[in-house]
Amino acid sequence: MLDRENWGGKTGSGGPASQEQQNLDRKERLRKLVTESVDLSKDPYFMRNYLGQFECRLCLTQHRNEANYLAHTQGKRHQENLAKRSYQQSKDQQIFPTQQAQVDKPKKKAMMTPEYRIYKTKDPATKHYTLKIEIEYRDIAEGIQPRYRIMSSYEQKVEPVDSRYQYLVFAAHPYDTIAIKIPNYEIERKDANPSFSMGDDKIFTFTISFSTPKNFPSQTPR
Repeated sequence: MLDRENWGGKTGSGGPASQEQQNLDRKERLRKLVTESVDLSKDPYFMRNYLGQFECRLCLTQHRNEANYLAHTQGKRHQENLAKRSYQQSKDQQIFPTQQAQVDKPKKKAMMTPEYRIYKTKDPATKHYTLKIEIEYRDIAEGIQPRYRIMSSYEQKVEPVDSRYQYLVFAAHPYDTIAIKIPNYEIERKDANPSFSMGDDKIFTFTISFSTPKNFPSQTPR
């Protein structure tokens, strides 16, 4: 005869497990599976913060445990951001290496750091800030057009990651590539107005506007 009070449980087990206990057991099994099958130390976007939580550097999200992070990596948002990052990296590889292939590589590397000036203005009507950057490329190689891109703090490897900032990166052979640190505000890309003077001065001028009417941090730009 069946013991109705112990329906669904093992004899002597003290009754069936509650739904909450079953969920905990399932999560624990998933956590062990993740730990055994996936090496998260090789994931460039996986990070543990000072609170003991886990973060996705790509999507800027926080997660309570490895299993929760792994579930996030299979989600739509993470996959879309991976696709965007892959597209941007392939685009950068098409931009920067191209100009190197257009000139003969010198036998001896002789890179120079260009001189540059930064001017900050504020639109009295919109209260938006504008940066004007002038870079001197007096010895630029023949036929080379200066290149630029906007880089997030998570892409660079020189300084500690700080989501409050982003970088303007400029490159032109035979000069060093330089990066200017700016606030991570929304940029009016339609107002970006790069221009290059082919006169004797050979000055590359880049103007960029921020759509967010905030004050610049005191230590930037630099």
